[in-house]
Amino acid sequence: MLSQLLKAEMAEREVRSISYHMKAARFPAYKDLSGFDFAASEINEALVRQLHRCEFMDAAENVVLIGGRGTGKSHVATALGVQAIEHHRKRVRFFSTPSSW
Repeated sequence: MLSQLLKAEMAEREVRSISYHMKAARFPAYKDLSGFDFAASEINEALVRQLHRCEFMDAAENVVLIGGRGTGKSHVATALGVQAIEHHRKRVRFFSTPSSW
């Protein structure tokens, strides 16, 4: 009985932690790769799927997405961040630069 209570408490803490980190990341909207249409984009699907494994984070590397409006940069960045939070327990912060840069 006590074991079940502890497991339930740990699961609840995990859900709260993920929720907190998702809010702290300040994503413009929830996005994941399942909703991305690679056929309608020039983005390199193999590279995005490699980045989605989040190995670059363990290597302390950065990713910068550059492209015109409507090319999927925010969607991909958000999907990478969501993956990092939900599956790799990383802290993430979403930033968007002004389009006039």
